[in-house]
Amino acid sequence: MKKILVAGAGGFIGGYLTKELISLGHQVTAVDIKPQSDWYQVHSTAGNFSRDLSLLGECEKSVDGVDEVYNLAADMGGMGFIENNKAACMLSVLINTHLLMAAKSAKVSKFFFASSACVYNASMQDTTDNPGLKEDDAYPAMPEDGYGWEKLFSERMCRHFSEDYGIETRVARYHNVYGPLGTWEGGREKAPAALSRKVALAKKDGTNSIEIWGDGEQTRSFTYIEDCIKGTLLLMESDIREPLNIGSDQMVSINEMVDILEDIAGIQLTRNHNLTAPKGVRGRNSDNTKVNELLGWAPSISLEFGLKATYEWIQSQIALTVRTKN
Repeated sequence: MKKILVAGAGGFIGGYLTKELISLGHQVTAVDIKPQSDWYQVHSTAGNFSRDLSLLGECEKSVDGVDEVYNLAADMGGMGFIENNKAACMLSVLINTHLLMAAKSAKVSKFFFASSACVYNASMQDTTDNPGLKEDDAYPAMPEDGYGWEKLFSERMCRHFSEDYGIETRVARYHNVYGPLGTWEGGREKAPAALSRKVALAKKDGTNSIEIWGDGEQTRSFTYIEDCIKGTLLLMESDIREPLNIGSDQMVSINEMVDILEDIAGIQLTRNHNLTAPKGVRGRNSDNTKVNELLGWAPSISLEFGLKATYEWIQSQIALTVRTKN
C-alpha cells in the first residue's frame, strides 16, 4: 500500500483515477479546488479535501506524508473554453510549480504530471490527414496558445526537478479523454460529450438538426477513460522519465463522429456548420509507436464503443434533468 495524493481528484480523470487507486489498495488523499458537491466523483474511503493548490501552503499540507503525487489539477475544458480563457489556463502553472516545490521538500518519491496533446507544434497539425504526432514533435515549440504553453512549460519543470533534485517524474500527454461522468454541458465539455448532448437533445425535442463547429472536417483522436487510466498507471510504475502519448490513434473527423452518434441514436440530422466557432488545429492524431515499445500499451476500446457508453450516459442525464425540473 502506498499513500498517494491525487490533485484534481474532483475532475473527470481524477475521479476515475482515485477510484482505481483505492481498488488497488492504496491510501488516497483526494484534493480539488471545487467544493465536494461539485466533484465528478467522491469516494468515501479517500481523504477528501477542498483546497486551492495554486497556493504553496495548501500544496505543502496536501503532500505531507505521501509517497506519490498525481497532478491532474488544471483550469481547462474543451476548445471553446481554451480559446477564450488563455490567461486562466496559464495560471495552472502555479499548481504544478507549487506541487513540485512541496514534493521536493517532503521527499516524495514519484510525481506524475498530466500534460496534453496541445503541447505539439501547431505547424504539424494544419491538415486533416495527420499521420500521428510523435513525442519529439513538441519541438521546436509552437503549442496551443495559453493552455498548451502552460503544459509544455510544466513538462520542463518536471524534467528539471528530476535532474536537479532527484524526484522521479512521469509525464503523460493525454489526447482528448472522454467517457461517462464527464462534463457534458456548460461550455467546458469536449467534442464527444458536446456532440452526444446535441444529438440526444435533437432526438428528444424533435428538432432533427445539429450545430457543428467549423466545417466538421477537422480531425482528432479520442481516448476512452478506461484506456487513459490503464496507460497512466503503467507509465507511473515504469522507469520512463520522458513524456509519452497516452491517446488513441483512431483518427476521426467531427462529421464522422456525428455519423457514429446518429447510428447510435437511430436518427438522421440536418447539419448546420458554424464556421465562426472555435475549431482548434486542423488535424491531430496520436502516434503510439513509442508508448507501445516502452510500455506495451495500446488503447483497447474503440471510438464506437466509447461513444455509445458516453451517449447513453448523457441521454440519461438529460432525462434526469427533465424529471428534476418537473
